[in-house]
Amino acid sequence: MASAAQAAGNAEAGQEKSAPCQACHSSDGNSVVGMYPNIAGQHSSYAETQLKAMRDGQRKDPIMSPMAASLSDQDIADLAAFYSKQEVKHGSVPDDVVKSGGEIYRAGNAKAGVPACMACHGPQGLGNAPAGWPALGGQHPEYIAKQLGLYASGERDTDVNGIMRDIAARMSKTDIDAVSKYVSGLH
Repeated sequence: MASAAQAAGNAEAGQEKSAPCQACHSSDGNSVVGMYPNIAGQHSSYAETQLKAMRDGQRKDPIMSPMAASLSDQDIADLAAFYSKQEVKHGSVPDDVVKSGGEIYRAGNAKAGVPACMACHGPQGLGNAPAGWPALGGQHPEYIAKQLGLYASGERDTDVNGIMRDIAARMSKTDIDAVSKYVSGLH
């Protein structure tokens, strides 16, 4: 529920404001390019937090930071409301990572101290909106792998209490590759 200081997003207004977003995220939030995230179906609270972080310089991205720079809080709320109502198009899990990616996602890697991804992001990759954890199901493997790399290096630091930085730093490149491909087919 939006607080008095923050107006609720209006999906219709968000759709009207979405034209600049469509070049990378498509009209329905399902990007056709793997380096750009699918934002369809993402929790509006998570999308708002990330857009504000990019706008305010807390999260730096060479493409999105300038795009977000001129957005008002209402613009962000409206865009988040619009994209949260769109249906994410799920990919499929490549056969070579069904077992390894599924094990990491469902059980983690105890040897490396990596917890199960589903503990926060849910068994179907739907995330947890009240906790601020994003939906991952249907996300592009390239995007997930890049974000895990940014967390591991500390370049991305918008995670609460450094939880993703700590987890990603413990993951091998092979683990990152497997789980990134695995989440694409979750739903």
